[in-house]
Amino acid sequence: MNIRIDQAGKTAIYKQLVSQIEHGIKEGSIKPGEILPSMNELSASTGISRETAKKAYGILVQKGVIVPKQGKGFFVATPEESSRIQVLVVFDKFSVYKQILFNSFAQALGEIADITILNHNQSVDLLKYYLDSYLDQYDYYVIAPHFPLDATTQQKVVRLLKRVPFRKLILLDHLQDGFNGNYGAVYQDFENDIYGGLEQLEQDRRDARRLRVMTLPTSLYGQIICKGVERYAMDRKLDVEFINGTPASIDKGDLFLVLNSQLDSGLVDLVREIQADDLEIGRDVYVVSYNEYDMNELVLGGLTTVSTDFPEMGRLAASMILSRKPAKLHCPFRVTRRNTF
Repeated sequence: MNIRIDQAGKTAIYKQLVSQIEHGIKEGSIKPGEILPSMNELSASTGISRETAKKAYGILVQKGVIVPKQGKGFFVATPEESSRIQVLVVFDKFSVYKQILFNSFAQALGEIADITILNHNQSVDLLKYYLDSYLDQYDYYVIAPHFPLDATTQQKVVRLLKRVPFRKLILLDHLQDGFNGNYGAVYQDFENDIYGGLEQLEQDRRDARRLRVMTLPTSLYGQIICKGVERYAMDRKLDVEFINGTPASIDKGDLFLVLNSQLDSGLVDLVREIQADDLEIGRDVYVVSYNEYDMNELVLGGLTTVSTDFPEMGRLAASMILSRKPAKLHCPFRVTRRNTF
């Protein structure tokens, strides 16, 4: 690719770059599917700054002339690719629940979108790096803003999210505090969701006499969920206990709400202790797990769950892209009754 920049010309350098690449594609010297020089290579060969190269490539991506491919670089769009929506999804961690959400999201978008997935691992610095690298290169940025809840971190998150144009931004799984604007969001309401979930279970509570909540101190939203549980127990005059591990003794009528379970050791240890005490799950003792996925149908003959509807979350996010109408939607929270309750 032969690019000549007139440093003294009246036309802005990034506009010269955009124009020359578009001209090369039109006349055929740059072919569909051809890889373009990286921003560093283009900067070195033409004497322009990397930021200028980034701005030009960002404009070409927005126009559908080129497409970014994760880990590979920028390519001239083929006729099929030029009309496809470019979506960057940034999860916090890629769990089984995120997989369910993503599968639903991708299926709803179908063949009209190219989707790139990244994880920020609850690191603000990593999210900043992604935005520094990929801002203006995608049509939509779908971000799960799960970060430590201290004030300093949250302020940094808000500043970063403000860099993304609202029309391109969809927040997933959490509605960011202190961040206002006409962006899209599909979110959980952790405190009120668990309260409502326990209300749905209330009619089937049978002889449950004590609610025992198993959680981890390191859980990002554990304290918020526990606040909802505590409010529910207070309103119903129900004994509640919050524990970080399997209790030393288990009594008939205990109802366990396991917040940190994904078939983890906490749930396994609890089941072993119940069996050691010669108690039957679903008759003497009840177990409800937080968050639903397919394997729960098989665990303990069917594990009862309270959970956000992750497939619906994916569909709702995709619908905003398809309709180009951002909205802030609370995702449904459901109870799935099985053998353990």
